[in-house]
Amino acid sequence: MRIGELAGRAGVSTRTLRYYEQQGLLSARRAANGYRQYEESDVRLVTEIRSLLAAGFTLEDARPFVDCLRAGHSDGAACPESVAVYQRKLAEIDADIRTLIRRRADVADQLARACPGCLLSQEKTNDHTDGGELRRPRAPRRQAGTGRILGGLVPSLQNDRADP
Repeated sequence: MRIGELAGRAGVSTRTLRYYEQQGLLSARRAANGYRQYEESDVRLVTEIRSLLAAGFTLEDARPFVDCLRAGHSDGAACPESVAVYQRKLAEIDADIRTLIRRRADVADQLARACPGCLLSQEKTNDHTDGGELRRPRAPRRQAGTGRILGGLVPSLQNDRADP
């Protein structure tokens, strides 16, 4: 298939496909007329790359997933290198969450010192877009252990301090 068809089927621009090719994530044969020719499997590669980018991964993070698909696996996450990327990314996200929780606590402390009567209850100040569902006061807490990601291959966040 030509570049325009691949772009349409994968929901990306032709410029994006050329960029992926430049980065070594996608390869095209050249027809006699010089046009790029792609395989049916390239739709899956581009879809995998887009999915990973949407989840916050970088193009470099996507490389092991693409290599895994090129090796003939039906899932880009089937290879140990891909699982390692998931584990590293999850650790980064967990670290970011811990940092944000500490930062929020610091700001709440500063507000309490600046305006002792201004600090509202935790429930009233929780204006996160999750509707407060990240921490339900009466919801039972799961035991630390394996998470649901990748069928339990990726461990869940270990709470290294008490809830703020």
